[in-house]
Amino acid sequence: MSLPSAETFAMTLTLGGRYAGQQEWAIHSERGTLTARVQTEFGGVLPEVRRVQTSRMHAQTLTSLHYAEGDGYGRANFETGFDRKTGVVTLRQGRDEAQAPLTVDHHDPVSLLLWLRTLGGQDRAEAHLTGGRALIQRLADLEVDGHPASVYFLRPGGAYVYVEQAAPYRLLRLIQPTDFGPIEANLGGAAPGKRQGGPKGRRRVG
Repeated sequence: MSLPSAETFAMTLTLGGRYAGQQEWAIHSERGTLTARVQTEFGGVLPEVRRVQTSRMHAQTLTSLHYAEGDGYGRANFETGFDRKTGVVTLRQGRDEAQAPLTVDHHDPVSLLLWLRTLGGQDRAEAHLTGGRALIQRLADLEVDGHPASVYFLRPGGAYVYVEQAAPYRLLRLIQPTDFGPIEANLGGAAPGKRQGGPKGRRRVG
């Protein structure tokens, strides 16, 4: 299952049903790689903070080649690079830098979400990130604004990811626990209501 080589979309963030910001995605392909830039402007009931994440990944496997995170105004405050030729992972945080052996392909927080779009309803999967292994479990299917969606639960972290079951397999909804409470992101700004917990529903048959 492949993703579009270029796309843009926006997601509206809410916290407890109240506006909490906007997230803009821009994805394009170049020379066998896929680059995704995600700009999040928190606001509303949350402090006004800007976060920019950039992921460059393998176009077919969507495993990470380079990931950077910052405010978008200067040098990223966190970066990871995966050099398959030398077999080295490089991590930079502020002025600190560390290296480790690259023994398996890794995902970053952005490439992981895009990779979930390609699972095709697979019941279980796992991915390696620099912070450890992520376990992905498929839950009962649901509909989001009339679109049938596969629902994935990620551990650790406790995030929920809703992926459209038909092409182009869009990210329809994300729920991410934070110190403020669960932040919900909905494609195109659909109002999610007051629901705070995880998804409820019955698995679709067929």
